[in-house]
Amino acid sequence: MASEKILIVEDEEDVVELVRYNLVKEGFKCEFAYNGRKGLEMARSVSPDLVLLDLMLPEIDGLEVCKKLKSSRQTADIPIIMVTAKSDEADIVTGLELGADDYITKPFSPKVLVARVRAVMRRKSTQTAEETSVIRIHDIQIDLGRHKVHVKDKEIELTSTEFGLLHFLASRPGWVFTRYQIVDGVHGSDYPVTDRSVDVQIVGLRKKLGAAGKYIETVRGIGYRFKE
Repeated sequence: MASEKILIVEDEEDVVELVRYNLVKEGFKCEFAYNGRKGLEMARSVSPDLVLLDLMLPEIDGLEVCKKLKSSRQTADIPIIMVTAKSDEADIVTGLELGADDYITKPFSPKVLVARVRAVMRRKSTQTAEETSVIRIHDIQIDLGRHKVHVKDKEIELTSTEFGLLHFLASRPGWVFTRYQIVDGVHGSDYPVTDRSVDVQIVGLRKKLGAAGKYIETVRGIGYRFKE
């Protein structure tokens, strides 16, 4: 059973109760706040393992809460899942660029929500280990220490930036990243990575990976993710 503490920041009481009920049933501990100001205060005081953050909040909206949490050393490492009734891609993109880890739109299935929470928790707990070890996913093997990539048994020659891009996406399968997040996460020494060049790098990387290039998925209007 889980024992992690989840902070629910949501102004609709029925939604809070629905989320709280399903998370507690799965073994999570829950705290909640009904506005952005209180949510910020509680994130700082109770140190949750994850924040479920609605974007439409009174006093301080969710995007501003996300920005403040991610800009503070005390709370920057707390994963955030945005919860929103909006289908506006601009809000999702802004939240991801501010540092949110995932998003889910209302109405949502409680089972899907719990699965998203578990996935973000799992990614956070394994991220450090993944970055210092060999990643094996689908037909691809990425050896960070040796700076080598194999698809099945064939070694693939990649530039430093292509290697960094592949490692960044593959070490976080299922996560959606904007181009700006990819720029921040990839530090190639042989190519000046910019948000405009990300698309070019993706095209080249997919071509070199051959059939395995299909695992790098385009998320329309947002960016890219590596298939889980």
